[in-house]
Amino acid sequence: MMIAALGLFIVVLNSFGIKRTVWLSSLDLTKMVQAWDKPLININKDKKPLSIGKKVFEKGVGTIAKSYVWINLAGGADRFMAYAGVDDDTTHRSVAGTHRFKAYGDGKLLWQSGPLSYGQAPAKVDINLTGIKTLILVVISIGNNDSNLQVDWADARFIVSGRNPQAIDPPAGEEVILTPKPGLRPHINGPKVYGCRPGHPFLYRIPATGLRPMQFTADHLPAGLSLNAATGIITGSIGKRGDYDVMLHAKNAHGADSRIFKIRCGDVLALTPTMGWNDWYAHYTRITDKMMREAADIMISSGMADVGYQYVNVDDCWMNKEKDNDAGRVGPARDAQGNILPNSYFPGMKAMAAYIHSKGLKAGIYTSPGPETCGGFTGSYRHEAQDAKQFADWGFDFLKYDWCSYGNTLGTSHVTTAMYQAPYRLMGAELKKQNRDMVFNLCQYGMGDVWKWGAEVGGNSWRTGDDLGFGLNRLFEVALKNADHAAYAKPGEWNDPDYLQIGYVGSAFEGGLPVHTNLSPNEQYAFMSMWSLLAAPLVYSGDLGKLDKFTLNVLCNPDVIAVDQDPLGKSARAIAKTEETFILIKDLEDGSKAAGLCNSSEIPQKISLKWAAAGLKGKQTIRDLWKQKDIGVYDHEFSVMVPRHGVVMVKLSGVR
Repeated sequence: MMIAALGLFIVVLNSFGIKRTVWLSSLDLTKMVQAWDKPLININKDKKPLSIGKKVFEKGVGTIAKSYVWINLAGGADRFMAYAGVDDDTTHRSVAGTHRFKAYGDGKLLWQSGPLSYGQAPAKVDINLTGIKTLILVVISIGNNDSNLQVDWADARFIVSGRNPQAIDPPAGEEVILTPKPGLRPHINGPKVYGCRPGHPFLYRIPATGLRPMQFTADHLPAGLSLNAATGIITGSIGKRGDYDVMLHAKNAHGADSRIFKIRCGDVLALTPTMGWNDWYAHYTRITDKMMREAADIMISSGMADVGYQYVNVDDCWMNKEKDNDAGRVGPARDAQGNILPNSYFPGMKAMAAYIHSKGLKAGIYTSPGPETCGGFTGSYRHEAQDAKQFADWGFDFLKYDWCSYGNTLGTSHVTTAMYQAPYRLMGAELKKQNRDMVFNLCQYGMGDVWKWGAEVGGNSWRTGDDLGFGLNRLFEVALKNADHAAYAKPGEWNDPDYLQIGYVGSAFEGGLPVHTNLSPNEQYAFMSMWSLLAAPLVYSGDLGKLDKFTLNVLCNPDVIAVDQDPLGKSARAIAKTEETFILIKDLEDGSKAAGLCNSSEIPQKISLKWAAAGLKGKQTIRDLWKQKDIGVYDHEFSVMVPRHGVVMVKLSGVR
């Protein structure tokens, strides 16, 4: 009765328009999206009262930029009042960073602060909300996209005379499939250039869309190689160094296609960024031999292999562990000869790699230079040469080498560049001794500016930052950071901003079963667009068993993939940057350019690509790469409205 009476009282108050206060901190702030962690209610990270510029507040919300929350006002709020600024959080006050607070109402900017840094007095917020239906509160970092400073909406409250405000999920948007379905006639896809080493086993499956069965042939195939006409799988070994221009042909009942394929037999592997699948964000500690074989099957049946995905890579948890909740993953680390032992879920690593190879695909494996992997399983510490040989003997073509526990072996918190390099230099040298081509991925999270020396120690790609994890609120910031490293990307040497996580992925923090991503359709297109422009490895890490038409449309657009795999090997650079928009521009081998007009804002933004800023002259034909359609000829500039958290990806070709 008391609850019913209270509800009736509120209805009566609303009907008379009596104003009341509703605190921001009382809303359902599980709806607030931030870079990582969760919003703090009325306290800072030190569990002390919120404080900005030494001014203490009893109520408010602490968050980490970038952060945003959508609030349904339904026209019932009169004002929003608060103090905005960087918290006097003693634990993190040494971290540099400048931030801006913004408030949007019904798609228009209502208020924004000036740049705010640690120690500054708070900015006073007082916004008229009369008639506003939807309010968006946003905090962005300026010039420091990795800041982990707490920022506060302090003393934040609504003055309400109608319905109470409600925090809501951001708009998801419709899953519109933009990529046209492949035609029935053959179309050869994949890289135009491919690196191998002389005398090593060669394996390449020609990626081609079109109706099967299909007949494959090749002109000028190097001595030592043979082509299976029915499967399009090339095997063998090239004995002599050199460049070999091979003409590939694919034919079926509906037509034919041909394409030049340059095989460069020398010292450099991964002449284009690696494409494939890694199990981590889908399966975590649940991974098994059976799942890996199924992944290879799905790579073929789904059509992913037909557009260039090659590698099927197992991540952590294939080894044994001293203690674990799963008894099947517990056992001795090594045998009497010191050889690393797989756990019971992987009864035959060599047989598993051979099964993947039978599909024309490559097999990848994972370990750590430390005594243990990130999951606490057996690492390669002091067994580097033995493990490198073991991985090669098993038949693996790729090694991910994850820093993990190695730092604990150093005995110091002051890690020099030479210390960062040492374990990778050691393993890189061992891999080169093997009678097998093994692509080397340095997974050490960007420490020591790895992009400057990763190739020197034998790496073909290197992680440029932390795990993206689940939520992926940092996609645009990560893309910008990688654009800053564009000069270090080239054939055989690639910046790696982490895996593609769309479709169904698990929780990075809880090791949970795969669930549908919380990325909107626009964000999923943006993910693939930016990674392709940055010449990043395109390694999918979602659940292959739950692929749907939308996810495949994002992963398998040959025009978009061609930008990533362009043989010139350039990464996009960022131009025309504002606080929430930028343009990625990439030089292509044929003299054209690819561009991504990127909007990280909470509202649609008009973005203009001006020829002068992009190094362009004269009229340009603009092609929409997602729709695979020319959209017109433009002179001087191209402008387009880019949706919230979206990227418009185009190719610009000069008109002669």
